[in-house]
Amino acid sequence: MAEEKDILNTMLENADSIFEDIEGEQGKALKLEEDQKLNLVGIIQSRFANAEMSRMPNEARWLTSYRNYRGLYDKGLKFRESEKSKIFVKITKTKVLAAFGQLVDVVFGTGIFPIGVRETKVPEGVSEFLHLDIKNPTPGIETTPPETEEDEDITKENPFDVGFEGDGNVLKPGATFTNGKFIEELAADKLVTGPSPIPEIPEIKPAQESARRMEALIHDQIEESSGSSEIRNALFESSLLGTGIVKGPFNFNKTLNRWDEGESGERSYAPVDVRVPRIEFVSVWDFFPDPAATDIEECEYVFHRHKLNKSQLRALRKMPYFDSDAIRDCLMMGANYEAKYYDSQLREDDNDTENSTDKYEVLEYWGIMDAEYLREAEVDVPEAVDDLDEVQVNAWICNGKLLRIVINPFTPHRIPYHSFPYERNPYSFFGIGVAENMDDSQKVMNGHARMAIDNLALSGSLVFDVDESALVGGQSMEIYPGKIFRRQAGMPGQAVHGLKFPNTAQENMMMFDKFRQLADEQTGIPSYSHGQTGVQSMTRTASGMSMLLGAASLNIKTVVKNLDDFLLRPLGEAYFQWNMQFMEAKLGIVGDLEINAMGTNSLMQKEVRSQRLTMFLQTAQNPAVAPFIKMSKLISELAYSLDLDPDEILNDPEEAAIMAQIIGMQNAGQETGEETQATGGEPTTLGGSTGTPEQPQELGATGTGGGNIGTGNVPLPGEDQFSGTPRAAQGSGG
Repeated sequence: MAEEKDILNTMLENADSIFEDIEGEQGKALKLEEDQKLNLVGIIQSRFANAEMSRMPNEARWLTSYRNYRGLYDKGLKFRESEKSKIFVKITKTKVLAAFGQLVDVVFGTGIFPIGVRETKVPEGVSEFLHLDIKNPTPGIETTPPETEEDEDITKENPFDVGFEGDGNVLKPGATFTNGKFIEELAADKLVTGPSPIPEIPEIKPAQESARRMEALIHDQIEESSGSSEIRNALFESSLLGTGIVKGPFNFNKTLNRWDEGESGERSYAPVDVRVPRIEFVSVWDFFPDPAATDIEECEYVFHRHKLNKSQLRALRKMPYFDSDAIRDCLMMGANYEAKYYDSQLREDDNDTENSTDKYEVLEYWGIMDAEYLREAEVDVPEAVDDLDEVQVNAWICNGKLLRIVINPFTPHRIPYHSFPYERNPYSFFGIGVAENMDDSQKVMNGHARMAIDNLALSGSLVFDVDESALVGGQSMEIYPGKIFRRQAGMPGQAVHGLKFPNTAQENMMMFDKFRQLADEQTGIPSYSHGQTGVQSMTRTASGMSMLLGAASLNIKTVVKNLDDFLLRPLGEAYFQWNMQFMEAKLGIVGDLEINAMGTNSLMQKEVRSQRLTMFLQTAQNPAVAPFIKMSKLISELAYSLDLDPDEILNDPEEAAIMAQIIGMQNAGQETGEETQATGGEPTTLGGSTGTPEQPQELGATGTGGGNIGTGNVPLPGEDQFSGTPRAAQGSGG
């Protein structure tokens, strides 16, 4: 801060010399405003340079992880001349994809986005239970006590009518929503605090209903904005590089394609723009946090670097609060993006072609700024804010031009980025990924694999020792079947000797397998969890395999817990705040709500809850227990635990009574039909009094009565039908 104030004071002290070439007071004022904006840009650029420099050690780790994943050696790595093989065994890729697959399965395996909204145990500012007051059931209309016994009977039969018959506002028993309005709105003045005195009167939990409406809204917004694909990209980068980043939710104008039909029958295209929340994936290569922070909550500022082409830069003029003149000046100045040292390695391209492309580096800044600086740059700051106070701002700069600067539009103020580590490093903002954990094992495995192949090349062929003094000079040394070497007179003995080198590939591969096992230990992802073949001692039985997989899941549960704490819960809270601030339609949200990240335990808790509700439902069938149970509430909670909408699949109490009566009539009709046929008609079933056929008198020795059902008594030797008795003896005995 001291350096930034020195820059500003120096600019102010030299203001007189700056104004020498400008004529008129108006020109001086314009020049001062322009200089203040340039000074504000300089402050932002100095912070970006500091953040960029502090991130460089992490960039080296990311490059190593990326090369191991792609199976590429560092371009600066030199091999000995004797090393012929350049093989790279991509075990890192297998581990990274296995970790990514496990995270995707946990987050998206159930088909429901793992962000839940629930009410607190003791909701603040709202009653725990509400029910309709039967003493005055019609909202807005004064009612009088029943004058006759008939009127009193009608009131008892339907004590919770809202409105009058035929107006469409009759609230059915158990219903909480009708005609586009919630019961809290429709009968607000007739809802009283406390649980329902009798089961027939509908009872609601306002906080619970609000939580479920908000949860359904957030899931719908994420699905419509393709939030799942953005989060998948972040999950992959966290598995590979150790950190995943998601931006949002932020305002996005979505175009709804609609066609209107005129009076003449012609259809015209009439699109409608609606404001919706949206999230997007941000690569760690384009994200620069506060160097002094270890998580997003501690960041005083962050930078998001955009690499835009001309069309994308021009499109910013249509966005709110962007300066069209500044964007035009940037386009006239030309492309300003300078390729970084890691760009060519990520593209696997030795040619520096990035500078030749028309790319513009646009920095998006979210963070604090002194109110004094903003006022001097003609930024509208509330008068209640003192000059020495810090203000959250959002600024965009390019080519030294200030494209946009506004006060942070979110209430409460927040930096709209969510960063989550795969494995947390407690002293760094960026986490540790799978590839970094097994870097040493990958290098050792590559070394032994190369040694094994080079040794096989030597041991698989002969090396010849030739005594040229014993051979005729000038002949070819090429070896092939039937080769003849011409020998000259001299000392007796063999002139050509074949040498065979020992095969050490087996020892090298043993070391390879050992370090592959160490890679399993380092990453916490055993090979059998992602499809390793071969039968081992513990994998011979299903129970042994289950024990191994259960132990292997402990590591991924720790990772998913980081996902809950650093992404899902903050993202859910951000969606909740966005809806409360920008959602134009009334949500009917009341009560004290909290965001529930359902990445780890909550998914299992919902499954366990459904099992317990099912068991309790079986207990409720006991006639002695049934009167004490609110059956409609039990069925509704069971449907909700199974991720089903109770309003769509369940009948309200009135419809349930009608269906029960219909089913009872059907059962009575079936029993009547059976009795009729049993007395005078033809038997159609075996259950009637005369429908059972007459049993045979002679059962025989086998007890089947001439049939083939049952075994009966087995004939003994000497008895009739014994298999060992000759047929002639059986015939004579008969």
